[in-house]
Amino acid sequence: MAEFVHLHLHSQYSLLDGAIHLKKLFPALKQKGMTSVALTDHGYMYGSLDFYLQAKKAGIKPIIGCETYVANGSMHEKSNRENFHLVLLAKNETGLKNLQYLVSMAAINGFYYNPRIDLDLLEKHSSGLTGLSACLGGELSRTFFKSGYEAAKSRALKYASIFEKGDFYLELQHNGIPAQFELNDALVKMSAETGIPLVATNDCHYLERDDWKAQEILMAISQGKRLDDKDRLHHEVNEFYLKTPEEMDNAFAHVPQAIENTIKIAEKCNVDIPNNVSRDISGEEKIYFLPDFDTPENFSQEQYLRKKAADGLKVRIQELRSVGNKIEDEKQYFERLEKELDIICAMNFAGYFLIVQDFINWAKDTGVPVGPGRGSGAGSIVAYSLRITELDPIRYDLLFERFLNPERVSMPDFDIDFCRSRRDEVLEYVKNKYGENNVAQISTYSTLKARVAIRDVGRVMGVPLPIVDRVAKLVPVTAKDIPEALEMEPRLGAEQDKDQQIKELIHYSIKLEGMYRHPGVHAAGVVLSDKPVWEVVPCTQGRQDTKGESGMVIHLVTQYDKVMVENAGLVKFDFLGLDNLTKINEALKRINADKPEEKPFDINLIPLDDRRIFEMLSLGETGGVFQMESDGFSRLLKGLKPDRFEDLIAAVALYRPGPLGGGMVDDFIQRKHGKIDIVYLHDDLSTILSETYGVIVYQEQVMQVARKLAGFSMGKADEMRRAMGKKDPAKMAAMEAEFVSGSENNGYEAEVGRNIWRLMVEFAGYGFNKSHSAAYALISYQTAYLRFHYPVEFMAGILSCERSKPDKVMKYLQVSRKMGIEVLPPDINESMEDFTIVTQGGKKVIRFGLGAIKGIGDAAVENIINARKDTPFTNIFDLTKRIDSRKVNKASLECLIRSGALDSVCQYEPDISRPSLLATVEFAIKYGTSQQKQKSSNQISLFDVFSEAEYKEEEPEISKSEPWTKQQMYAEEKEVLGIYLTGHPLEGYLSPKKNQKRMIREWNYTVGELQELEIRKNIEVGYRAFNSVKDVQTIGVLSSYNERRTRETKERYAQGEIDGMDGLISFFISSKNLEEYEKLLLSGEALLIKGNLEISGNSEEELKRSLRISSIEKMIDVRKKDILYIQINLDVLNPPEFFRDRTWKNRFEEMISKHSGKVGIIFHVYNNESWESLIKIKGTIAISSTILGMLDRFIGEENLVFLKSEPKLLAD
Repeated sequence: MAEFVHLHLHSQYSLLDGAIHLKKLFPALKQKGMTSVALTDHGYMYGSLDFYLQAKKAGIKPIIGCETYVANGSMHEKSNRENFHLVLLAKNETGLKNLQYLVSMAAINGFYYNPRIDLDLLEKHSSGLTGLSACLGGELSRTFFKSGYEAAKSRALKYASIFEKGDFYLELQHNGIPAQFELNDALVKMSAETGIPLVATNDCHYLERDDWKAQEILMAISQGKRLDDKDRLHHEVNEFYLKTPEEMDNAFAHVPQAIENTIKIAEKCNVDIPNNVSRDISGEEKIYFLPDFDTPENFSQEQYLRKKAADGLKVRIQELRSVGNKIEDEKQYFERLEKELDIICAMNFAGYFLIVQDFINWAKDTGVPVGPGRGSGAGSIVAYSLRITELDPIRYDLLFERFLNPERVSMPDFDIDFCRSRRDEVLEYVKNKYGENNVAQISTYSTLKARVAIRDVGRVMGVPLPIVDRVAKLVPVTAKDIPEALEMEPRLGAEQDKDQQIKELIHYSIKLEGMYRHPGVHAAGVVLSDKPVWEVVPCTQGRQDTKGESGMVIHLVTQYDKVMVENAGLVKFDFLGLDNLTKINEALKRINADKPEEKPFDINLIPLDDRRIFEMLSLGETGGVFQMESDGFSRLLKGLKPDRFEDLIAAVALYRPGPLGGGMVDDFIQRKHGKIDIVYLHDDLSTILSETYGVIVYQEQVMQVARKLAGFSMGKADEMRRAMGKKDPAKMAAMEAEFVSGSENNGYEAEVGRNIWRLMVEFAGYGFNKSHSAAYALISYQTAYLRFHYPVEFMAGILSCERSKPDKVMKYLQVSRKMGIEVLPPDINESMEDFTIVTQGGKKVIRFGLGAIKGIGDAAVENIINARKDTPFTNIFDLTKRIDSRKVNKASLECLIRSGALDSVCQYEPDISRPSLLATVEFAIKYGTSQQKQKSSNQISLFDVFSEAEYKEEEPEISKSEPWTKQQMYAEEKEVLGIYLTGHPLEGYLSPKKNQKRMIREWNYTVGELQELEIRKNIEVGYRAFNSVKDVQTIGVLSSYNERRTRETKERYAQGEIDGMDGLISFFISSKNLEEYEKLLLSGEALLIKGNLEISGNSEEELKRSLRISSIEKMIDVRKKDILYIQINLDVLNPPEFFRDRTWKNRFEEMISKHSGKVGIIFHVYNNESWESLIKIKGTIAISSTILGMLDRFIGEENLVFLKSEPKLLAD
């Protein structure tokens, strides 16, 4: 039987090029009789450890390599794009370290279109490496075809001199490409002349010959082109598959040494990395590359940790007592502390805890908001004592073993929340403390998941978009892959059975599903090492020009994902950004600024039993409250009516698809309120389950039950919990036997043990981490506390945090108004950068921030505030005289005016002042510039000689312009604020008029109602991937608009958002309907929109709602179809300004005569709420935007009522 080793192979880690999935590689190798293989992905080593571990597990010898790019010249020169391929294989640990270094430096220092090394770097780091001359993209090939045989031979000798003797090979391939045959002949000759050995490879990109088209599709996806595009990069042949030893032997029968050398190379390559493999994979002890933490002299890390923890716990107990917590058994706290410390020190994790507490306490001392904890770490009293977490784990029965299991050696993992806007400061501290090259972020890889694969494959195959869309939407969200989707959804199978094109689409989508699409950066994961990270794992360059998805900038990024960096021995720290911490901090700044003489308010020292907080939450008043804002959570709280902090912990755990759909939430609520009896799994479990009314809500309860009934240690109980979570049948069966046996040993009948086991397994699917629930419930409580006790400060803080997101600003403006908090427009003399608190009429209100106005940059805001100082601006000319026109330019001034920020320094009403000021801007800028020049000239004028008074150029006058309508004013505000602030185009339709008993309503849902529409679902199969509410009619005005074209037909369609005054909703309008309704949609007027509401997503939090528009009408046109009369309510003691002018009657009649129509006009005249009469006047009008605008401006929208029938008094 022929022997052969593939030494040039590309996996899914050669992104969108290699079509070999590692999980399929090793069975294929075994089936073809091969016992060793190399991985040589392009340019990076993304998959090398994953490959190593899977190969070892499969009994295949792994050879770690990389097909590198060699710069044509220096890797530091970034002008010549040409590079050459070179395959490098690691022979030993030295070779692996050198390979990692080369690949890392290529990405960090040599990147120019591709990560590149150069020969200078290779010469310095070639020890332990074997080199192969690579494919037609190698330097020998390029030189041969460009400069001839001798030049190529010279380069071959150069490469041979770089490597240790006999470690550079001339690579032959048999792939059917004519140029390759010519090159092969030259290389065979070259080998004979130089003694450089030959080696045969096949540059494998896919497993079987039939997979060639799948790989071509993958390449087309990468290039964004269709398969039939002649200009795309493609392989000319279908030979790059995993050939059998016999196929390779036959192909190179004329040079058998090329085959034999693959065996020799494989025998030379013996990289073993047992210390870098975690225990659950290799069974060997794990080595961690963790920085040493500097401790004071005479202290070991363990001693120092014990001292800091004991000292910290004493302070904690004092704090608990200061806020009314009774600590009756202080000894219990210190016993728990010692127990945890013994475990931590025995597992050699003292340094880890010291490192974490150091950067967390640095952050707190520096004023960076830090979360109270998240995940299982909140169960550690050591963490609580060190101020890593903020919740007493004994008070809330949180388990340490859920965090750190002494019977399962694995690294503890604290997830730490920081204020997102200041997280980088903590990272800078860590980088400075441990070294820039010892800190790195972690890579992630986006995959071609089922729906994405179908859409990508369909696009490059040229399948019409409607077909692709239909097929993709048939894939259930809960399906793990396309084959499972075919089993779950019969319509998907029916589609492929009836249509050959769809059959091919699904076939190739299955082939490519799970392939990696592109690399990314983990949102929070950071590793710290005791040496440069590239000495442990290969690295790439962190982006310096943008913070990307993670929001962080770090010099290095690992090429491994989070699982593999931990398997390599690096310790992961999650630096998470949580916006709510920023919101809390913004509220605290305002609270403490209001009371500078008092001790700063500490949110971590509030009592957790404030009855009024629970009452507020029980009413569903949750706007701004962390995690509890959604309509669904609000409903849960209304039913639950929490009256203690433990109820909030349970609520956080219960508000998930499983418990919500399985009836668990309803059962919990009914038990709490005594509507059904509380029944325990066994009476002996009442102490464990009483807090949750007999329902198993938490994973920790499962562990406690196992300890109580079966006598499991907490470590063993945690292993049981993990087995239940993973649903591992073999482990579950063994655990069940052990549980039942343990229960019998403790005096319980076997049947009792079996019954409780079954119930635990059932509940384990819904059980949640109590420590995480408790930590997040604490943030929920803190935000609720601030909302109740400091509502204005809290909402001002939230609005400031969300100021760059108009949809969020609109949402929280509505929350503020519901809370009775007034939000005033921006004011040039009162607004700061953020939303601030001012007093008006003895009441705290919020003033809109200048930084939230579009077109006003940070520099402009800073200049305005500095110029204003303690002296208010008197008018626009005073403003331009004092500001720097280079920072506050014409465009900035216009945005300020349009927002209403200058209303207070103009003598006219806003509808007149804003257009008037806009007309004056240029004169004002010229005046201000002139005044500043004169002030800075330091020249004495003739007037100074003869007059004591300083010469002053006279201020220009503001000319009174034609007033804006209210609708125009609202539109201008919307343009620069992103929201409607002082009014809304829909107010006349959505706000009941004064003395109007019933609001006319031509729609069946408002936008806000559509967003809160509850969709029923079956939790057992998850949310349906797609729901549709048909025949929706809503009222709205266009908020955002993006026109696009389909890829195939280039037809126009549009997407965007509709503003319904009570919320925003996405919309989609097809090409056909866009053609008909485009002008209406873009009119900026109030619209009646009809269509279907489409809802997709896999959980309530992920639900996406979009209105698929079928028709549009102007509301004004809808109204005028049925309106018979416009009623004008007129209080004779306090009439609008229009009626105080003696000429009002003539002006009113003139207006009617110019807009004659069919709608009658009635005056409803009253005096002190006592109706006097209804007066029908002569003449009728036509309803239009113009006439309504005039009526609004002259009479006031609040005084207009639209009638669809004659008033009874009039009719009588």
